[in-house]
Amino acid sequence: MKSNITGKASTTIDVPVSKVWQALTTPSIIKQYFFGTNAISDWKVGSPLIFKGEWQGKTYEDKGTILESIPNELFSYSYWSSMSGIEDKPENYVTVSYILTAGEGCTDLTITQENIPDDKMKEHSEENWNKVLDSLKKLLEEKEA
Repeated sequence: MKSNITGKASTTIDVPVSKVWQALTTPSIIKQYFFGTNAISDWKVGSPLIFKGEWQGKTYEDKGTILESIPNELFSYSYWSSMSGIEDKPENYVTVSYILTAGEGCTDLTITQENIPDDKMKEHSEENWNKVLDSLKKLLEEKEA
């Protein structure tokens, strides 16, 4: 059953949009700001996207499919977490979208997560996305400085 709960997190990063895009789609950079995860994909629409790693002593393998990829504008994928306790079925996948808006030497980045089962998970999801955004912002702005 699809849910109509959507989580959202946003930030402005003081680097050009091309740098943010690169960070969202380059495994070696993703690993640095995304809880140490290994992202595995060929980054083409319709291709699998796998996130592997270890979190709090447990190994995980989360997965999804790339739905849209418009360089420097939008990257979106379906996503299921092996740690969610939710069955791996198509209707249990959420849709994660990175929406990039270029400004004057900066980038507004909004992450949305659709089809969240309940408000408690929405809160948890937004908390995690805000951590990811803070980490990404620090990483990119330090490299730029």
